[in-house]
Amino acid sequence: MPSKFADIAFTPAVKAAQTQRGSRKTYERYTAKAPPNDTITPELAEFITQMDGGYLGTIGSNGYPYIQFRGGPPGFLKVLDNKTIGFADFSGNVQYITVGNLSENDKSFLFLMDYRHRRRFKLWGRAHYVENDPELIEQLHMPGYPAKIERAVLFTLEAFSQNCPQHIPVRYSEQDLQEAIEAATAPLQAKIIALENRLQG
Repeated sequence: MPSKFADIAFTPAVKAAQTQRGSRKTYERYTAKAPPNDTITPELAEFITQMDGGYLGTIGSNGYPYIQFRGGPPGFLKVLDNKTIGFADFSGNVQYITVGNLSENDKSFLFLMDYRHRRRFKLWGRAHYVENDPELIEQLHMPGYPAKIERAVLFTLEAFSQNCPQHIPVRYSEQDLQEAIEAATAPLQAKIIALENRLQG
């Protein structure tokens, strides 16, 4: 079964552009042999649950795309089954552009980037929001995270693709840096404690 992402992303205009620029045959061979990538694999599930943020794309009734960052503690994106990702939609600037767009068109896109390890996944699918469902909200709740949850968003995967790391800059989060500093200074801290104990003994 050919790659599902090619069925969605390679429109006639895209195929024409590939043909004009000499890459069409290469992609025909690649997508014919590639896995369908229309369900959440164990590798993708692990990647998703490590994310502390991602970009959700929707489409307005005027045809313009809209990209909104969605973030939270690592694990706020939850894999509910092999086709569904759910996350709590926290209170923000109350523009409700994503909510409005999804009320008319459920076609959506998730762009997930791990700068530290230079990995990224592109996910095509359908999304809808759910309000007034305490059981679902509780399932998506992040213990200890104080942000108010306004609704849940459920994203149903139709296809995904993983990009090569070319041109992805390496960046570290504050937590990454703190962990690196603690790991690097742990031997020194141990020596200081040992010396203090000797002086006090």
